[in-house]
Amino acid sequence: MELLLIKRSVRQGDPWSGHMALPGGRHDPADSSAAETAIRETWEEVGIDLRLADRRLGRLDDVEPGSAKLQIVVSPFVFCVPPGTTTTINEEVERAYWVGCRRLAAPQATTEYLHALESGEQVSFPAIGYEDDVIWGLTYRILRQFIEIAFGTPDTGAG
Repeated sequence: MELLLIKRSVRQGDPWSGHMALPGGRHDPADSSAAETAIRETWEEVGIDLRLADRRLGRLDDVEPGSAKLQIVVSPFVFCVPPGTTTTINEEVERAYWVGCRRLAAPQATTEYLHALESGEQVSFPAIGYEDDVIWGLTYRILRQFIEIAFGTPDTGAG
């Protein structure tokens, strides 16, 4: 089992510029539902038409940032696509790649991310290390939720 991760392009005004993420984005008034937003955004960012996906596996719990500065709610959906599905990235994405779920769930992938605040203070966040990148914040919380459902709690490896 693999998940599609993206590294966002560095862009002025994007609070997640350069971060590791999952495909997705903002709701458009033309979207009839949060699922439709996920389907549209995935098509725009990585060129995968989830309407043709094998199946929608489900929806994870909504996730909100811990910061009061960002007033958003992320509604993650999980889809199954055929093996060998390729991506075609747009300008919002620097790169996209499939990563084995067990690799993300492995204890040795656990790390921390030091985030510099405007004050200069550094705050530590739990994270997952992947190659030269660190997955933290909302994406980390979504992945932890998925990993716990797929493999059980990280401490026991049950599931």
